[in-house]
Amino acid sequence: MTAVVRSLLETDLYKFTMWQALLHSHPGAQTEYTFALRNTPAFPLAELKEEIDRELDHLCSLHFLDEELAFLRRLRFIKSDFVDFLTVFRFQRKFITVTTEGDNLRIRAVGPQVHVMGFEIFVLYIVNELYFRRFPKEPAIKEGRRRLADKIELLRRFSKELPEKHSFSFFDFGTRRRFSGEWHDEVLATLGREVPMYFKGTSNVYLAMKHNLVPIGTMAHEYLQSYQSFGVRLRDFQKSALEDWVQEYRGDLGTALTDVVGMDAFLNDFDLYFAKLFDGLRHDSGDPIVWGEKALAHYAKLRIDANTKRLVFSDGLDIPTAIRLYRHFAGRTQTGFGIGTNLTNDLGIAPLNIVMKLTSCNGQPVAKLSDSPGKGTMCTDETFLAYLRQVFNHPA
Repeated sequence: MTAVVRSLLETDLYKFTMWQALLHSHPGAQTEYTFALRNTPAFPLAELKEEIDRELDHLCSLHFLDEELAFLRRLRFIKSDFVDFLTVFRFQRKFITVTTEGDNLRIRAVGPQVHVMGFEIFVLYIVNELYFRRFPKEPAIKEGRRRLADKIELLRRFSKELPEKHSFSFFDFGTRRRFSGEWHDEVLATLGREVPMYFKGTSNVYLAMKHNLVPIGTMAHEYLQSYQSFGVRLRDFQKSALEDWVQEYRGDLGTALTDVVGMDAFLNDFDLYFAKLFDGLRHDSGDPIVWGEKALAHYAKLRIDANTKRLVFSDGLDIPTAIRLYRHFAGRTQTGFGIGTNLTNDLGIAPLNIVMKLTSCNGQPVAKLSDSPGKGTMCTDETFLAYLRQVFNHPA
């Protein structure tokens, strides 16, 4: 059977950008990442344990190829010393374990953050692909092609509308929950051929290189959550994380993630200084219309022209939702839409809802207080959660 992981480059861009920033600012951080299933699968994931172990053995045998490192060096925000680090990097098998508890699958990566943070995306698409290999392939691909054609037809009809002040663009964020690497490849090639006026890139760095697409991504929750344990006042962890990001990237990668402790708490920290330095904001939980209106009101209060900023939406999107949000906001600000599962795993079989999240850093719990009840924290330390909610006035 063909190995699931084709390249160490086949992960999301924000893994590399966070990796570089944390290697430079906090190289000694010790962390734990924990896998979780959030819906009911067709069969127990525990059945996949032996196959997952073999895939992780394979992952830990890989190294970055010269052409992959050369591609990273061409990205102006990737620094030479980080690529030098990647030339000798290998995933260490001792840092990740796979166990079962009844029907449940348990995966934990524990060790230095700069050595274990990269496991996340690989683990998720390994589990996904092994899971979906149990289903008949041909009827699924046939249905996937039909649904992809419908998406393309919808975009073509949409193109006949009068353009708004700002253009419409979307990108692929679907690596972690894809049906397979082969299908992911086909989806991106098809979108790039059929709707290049709208399809503007992918979070998958390997496929960006292969298909000559723009790699897309800045930061994820784990980056900001890590700062909850980095020795600053808990009240100041977001500002500290954003400041270090600014110093690392000096104007590049300027889309800030807003929902680690909720949008309201984020905007309290996102003052005129940060609002001018960052190009825009990314939505990942809560009502997107409410979130976007709060963002625009915040820019207005700071007397910043929102037409110079960008709102990026990435929470469970499909093409119709992206078009609806575009129609609502595009006359007032730039927009972008990161679409994941609905692009890479819409084949008529219910997708898995799996995650692998940072749960502790430097021996301390860390947590996310989402704006969506369905995206609850994985932190089990109720004392820390209560303290975090109190500090940021976040409702339980």
